Amino acid sequence: MKLLHQMPPYNLFGIEEQEYKKAKVVALPVPYDSTTTYKSGTRDGPHAIITASRNLELYNEEYKREIGEIGIFTTEELEPSLDSPGETVNRVEKEAGLILEDGKLPLLIGGEHSIAIGGIRAVAKKNKDFSVIHFDAHSDYRNEYAGSKYCHACIMARAREACLSCYSIGVRSIDKESAVRYSKDILYRKDMHSLSIDEISNMINRHTKKNVYITIDFDVLDGGIMPSVGTPEPDGLNFYEMDRILKNILKEKKLLGIDFNELSPISGMIAPDFLAAKLIFNALCHAFFQKKGK
Repeated sequence: MKLLHQMPPYNLFGIEEQEYKKAKVVALPVPYDSTTTYKSGTRDGPHAIITASRNLELYNEEYKREIGEIGIFTTEELEPSLDSPGETVNRVEKEAGLILEDGKLPLLIGGEHSIAIGGIRAVAKKNKDFSVIHFDAHSDYRNEYAGSKYCHACIMARAREACLSCYSIGVRSIDKESAVRYSKDILYRKDMHSLSIDEISNMINRHTKKNVYITIDFDVLDGGIMPSVGTPEPDGLNFYEMDRILKNILKEKKLLGIDFNELSPISGMIAPDFLAAKLIFNALCHAFFQKKGK
């Protein structure tokens, strides 16, 4: 007997059959928020995203394909270190490295943004010629913050140690030292208003290499649609802008790894959880279903 309210399996998108050997994408949930400096709660982000994703339709009307065709495997949640942010990053790097060794795309689901350091380092060990594309309301270029070099405010400083080609999009909060040093590699949100989506996408593609690692902090989105973040900033991107920019990037680039971070669920408010899940859904469809540019 099939139960009336039987839910899909507990994995990303509730895919009925997932097999690691055949998967092209491996989703690694990392429930971590030890260095969060304002509103905590990102440790609950992966669970909220996966739960919402199980209630999405699997069919993508734009590409006339079902997301299960890609081959997606969801691992168990990675246990973070309670003692050391650096150790948590090392654990993420190790697991992402194993995924890459098996020829699959690591999809990290945070958790706080510091987990991106592990993903970037894992990719850097296998690929010397790539760029980090960074979507965020904050520049995250501090060398150290709150006594740690592995704080969520330091991810781009650590990223540059592994990859010299980095480009940030949507930034609207930055410290003076970082602004002086890194503004040439930042597309500020204030400057995006006068550009079309195609112009923004072309600018990103020109500034970055063929191979890319994409790291996304959900606070790059406007707080009106994404209030569930630890440190929201006004004047963010809307869903359509973010989705189309990702589509245009992924049409031209080879994706080596990707992460989505900083969802801090608000009790009783599920719309941001679904937005996060849908953005991941669309990004994977853009990466695997659209025809690549020459």
